[in-house]
Amino acid sequence: MKNYHVYIMVSISGTLYIGVTNNIRKRIDQHKKHLVPGFTDKYSIDRLLYVEVFGDALSAIRREKQIKAWRREKKVKLIDSLNPGWNDLSEEWYD
Repeated sequence: MKNYHVYIMVSISGTLYIGVTNNIRKRIDQHKKHLVPGFTDKYSIDRLLYVEVFGDALSAIRREKQIKAWRREKKVKLIDSLNPGWNDLSEEWYD
């Protein structure tokens, strides 16, 4: 069974990015190494703040779209509810 992850990342300046993937470690590594041209590379988004896991792609995509539609304040409250220190959740993945 495959898992799908909705995740929120942030840049040093506070720019948020919401994404969805079926391989969270690989995707976050791509963001951190700036291997994917586009928004996250342009704004140096490289800290993982929030992750939700889903058992199917459709549910994950729906949730991603829902969060993207929220105002920033609501996104911040979501992050704060599980990660009030805004710590990089992927930090332990690296030596």
